[in-house]
Amino acid sequence: MRITGTGHASMRIDTAAGSILCDPWVNPAYFASWFPFPDNSLLDWETLGDVDYLYVSHLHRDHFDAEHLKHFISKKATVLLPEYPTSQLEDELRDLGFTSFLKTRSNEVHELDGGLRVMIQALTSPTDGPIGDSSLWVEHDGIRLLNQNDARPSDLSRFNELGHVHAHLLQFSGAIWYPMVYELPESAKTAFGKQKRDRQFDRTWRYIDDLQADHVFPIAGPPSFLDDSLWQFNDIFGDEGNIFPDQSVFMTEYAKVGGTNGIVLLPGSVTSLTNDGSASTEHPTDVDEFFAHKREHLEEMRTRKAPIIEAEKASWRHPEIDVLGEMKKRIEPLLEESIYLAKGVGGPVRFDLTDSFGPDGEIIESIVVDFPGKQVRPYADEKVRYRFKTGRALVEHLIHIGEGDWVNSLFLSCRFSAARIGQYNEFVYAFFKCLSEERLQYAEGWYDEHERTVEAEDTQLGDWTVQRRCPHLKADLSRFGVIDGNTLTCQLHGWKFDLPSGKCLTSAGHQLRAEKKTA
Repeated sequence: MRITGTGHASMRIDTAAGSILCDPWVNPAYFASWFPFPDNSLLDWETLGDVDYLYVSHLHRDHFDAEHLKHFISKKATVLLPEYPTSQLEDELRDLGFTSFLKTRSNEVHELDGGLRVMIQALTSPTDGPIGDSSLWVEHDGIRLLNQNDARPSDLSRFNELGHVHAHLLQFSGAIWYPMVYELPESAKTAFGKQKRDRQFDRTWRYIDDLQADHVFPIAGPPSFLDDSLWQFNDIFGDEGNIFPDQSVFMTEYAKVGGTNGIVLLPGSVTSLTNDGSASTEHPTDVDEFFAHKREHLEEMRTRKAPIIEAEKASWRHPEIDVLGEMKKRIEPLLEESIYLAKGVGGPVRFDLTDSFGPDGEIIESIVVDFPGKQVRPYADEKVRYRFKTGRALVEHLIHIGEGDWVNSLFLSCRFSAARIGQYNEFVYAFFKCLSEERLQYAEGWYDEHERTVEAEDTQLGDWTVQRRCPHLKADLSRFGVIDGNTLTCQLHGWKFDLPSGKCLTSAGHQLRAEKKTA
């Protein structure tokens, strides 16, 4: 089996029974804020895209690059389709010209031609990617590979059941806007960022320890930020609170916990695996030397990609759009249908719209999405649960293109600032991920089902008996739960719970059942 690195979470897997291209991403994503790093735009994509199978793990735009898929990936390829609750991924791929689909069943092995075997595990909570995330397991001639990419399954037991894995490819770096965009003192941002960075690595070590693969490949991050207004998000300033460590940092941190089997894939690197557990890798350039000059590479990319960013910005403004009127038309019917999400948000959310392409301009309009009142209206000087500040042009563009997922566009762009009263509220972001009838109905049904589910099984953590599955996304607390005093932290996502009361300290809702042993 041969793995060719093609950038970020993308790779081409070649076997004697066929080839699979995974998550090819080349063009800038999220309002031209994210670019692949190292740059992969100069690879021979005509050749790389001539494959037997295509796997797109989910709809995040650093995995689903519509322009690249349309122009460079063979339409003869059979799409290995995860079993998602909505048809959006299949619909968008069909719109791009793909016609052959293998609709997999989650956690079931599918036998392909020539002895190639694949399994896709689909995650389907409203907070998993844009309504779905997935991992791909591949086996041929006794060699097994797990491409976990961004997915965060509660455990990897299903993959372990299928036999020893030789190559484990997984995310290790940040892919979010927290805490950088929050209006906090710099010292607080650094402290929160360091906590998140440490949690990211802890989660990665646990997954690696779970699978015990022969070789570990850090993939799916970090992106690079080439716009001048976002440049500070690159991890080149010695900031211990930066949540975007690169592959070289991964290798350093992995060595600190005893890791000796890590392999970095640059775009164009090729690793050959054998079923005796050995691996050999050829790189297009020296890996250590490349990352030693990371800043120079980024600066060269910034100069070269600047015209692309400016062209994108020129397409965003649509001053003819009545933003308030269009938001009312789009969002109010969804508020009327929402029970769990509206109740979960529990208060008004404000959008301050500026005359720039981000939060630094002058506010020219303020709009409130009033969840209890089920309406969109002008801001009336009231207290709000969340406040977002961003360029009016960005919202104009979202309305112009009919974007149904503002998380997978505006928020991941980091072209905004945020403030909130109280805890993080997952329902805010879940709602703005579901600005379509299909998505909203699925999310409402999911929360309804899980609200009524009683977690009966318990586990023992120190002096506490707690429900075994985390109320957030069902992680196994016997493995991911850590107790410090009266606080339990689920290290899969970093959520905290007060044990005496069972109250979630991270977000609204999500009560934990816990009881302390008595002497």
